[in-house]
Amino acid sequence: MTDENIRNLGPLAPFAGTWQGTKGIDLAPDDDRVSVERNEFSERVVLEPIGLVENHEQSLYGLRYSKMAWRLGAEDPLHEEVGYWLWDAAARQVMLSFIVPRGVTVLAGGTVEPDAKSFKLSAEVGSEVFGICSGPFLDEQFKTVRYDIELTVNDDGSFSYAQNTQLQIKGQSDIFPHTDENTLRKVE
Repeated sequence: MTDENIRNLGPLAPFAGTWQGTKGIDLAPDDDRVSVERNEFSERVVLEPIGLVENHEQSLYGLRYSKMAWRLGAEDPLHEEVGYWLWDAAARQVMLSFIVPRGVTVLAGGTVEPDAKSFKLSAEVGSEVFGICSGPFLDEQFKTVRYDIELTVNDDGSFSYAQNTQLQIKGQSDIFPHTDENTLRKVE
């Protein structure tokens, strides 16, 4: 990928590459659906520039995205995501579209300055702009009603994120905040 394509990524430019996080914290519903399960995890994130994507008068630059996470000491993955991070310079918007192989698709977004070192993206169930769609089981049992992520490029070149996937669990009146956070360092 050319340097020009990297420059055209706006606030996503620092994220291009392969990243490793070794001390993540995941707070999720336990098997009883009431208690909180705490998982420490490692993860690998790959963000590959895809170049210009033209859609009539819209021009996007983006990163092809894949993420795998493992509980510390486990061989089988705890979590996986694939999708795209996109930058729309004219609209000053970052978009994150991804699917989780449990039957959830998210399109999150937010307004971001081109040189931002920290930004937030959100999606809400039912929204036709930045929304969430789930398969029948998750929609009934663990409905994702909101997704928020905040990313920060750190002074040492690493990046950190804090994510809150808000779940409406069947039979419970309160929303469950399923949270993940980690700091990743570039390995390639």
